[in-house]
Amino acid sequence: MDPATALGSAFAAFGLSGAAGLNAWIPLLITGLVHRFGWIDLPDHYDALGTTPALAALSVALVVDFVGDKVPAVDHVLHAAGVVVQPAAGAILFAAQSGVAGDLDPGVALVAGAIISGSVHAGRASLRPASTATTGGAANPVLSILEDVLSFVLTAVAFLLPILAFVLVVGILLAMVFSVRLLWRRMRRGRSNRLPDVTR
Repeated sequence: MDPATALGSAFAAFGLSGAAGLNAWIPLLITGLVHRFGWIDLPDHYDALGTTPALAALSVALVVDFVGDKVPAVDHVLHAAGVVVQPAAGAILFAAQSGVAGDLDPGVALVAGAIISGSVHAGRASLRPASTATTGGAANPVLSILEDVLSFVLTAVAFLLPILAFVLVVGILLAMVFSVRLLWRRMRRGRSNRLPDVTR
């Protein structure tokens, strides 16, 4: 197998798993559609993503998640469910994409995809409480839309320019770590400013 092709497949798998950490349903649905239209051939066990029942179910799940993630309290429930859903989606996508042109062991691919997607999801889930505390939840719908847009863009880039998708996932993870630290630091500073001065 051409090493460049295998490497590109691995980068694409990395990008799709990262996209699943932001929104599990967007990359799953797009991957299913790409397979359905014959642009890629998914390996056995994963080609079911392109079937009509799977595409219909993924479309419904995407709509429910898109609307629910903009509603206060409901978004926290969805994020809690995402602890399982996001890594599972990332595992499926990584294994499916790496199996298109690579010989990576399926078990390794599943674990890698779950770790990548789970890490991105952990970052976005950590941002929400900090955003809720600092903005009263007003910024949460904006964050949700941003996550959806990033997931879509990352999915498209994973198929069109895999190396860029890899770079974007790394950048997103670093940006999330920085943002979480900044928000929590600002929140702690605000709490300390509200505490009464007991030394007087």
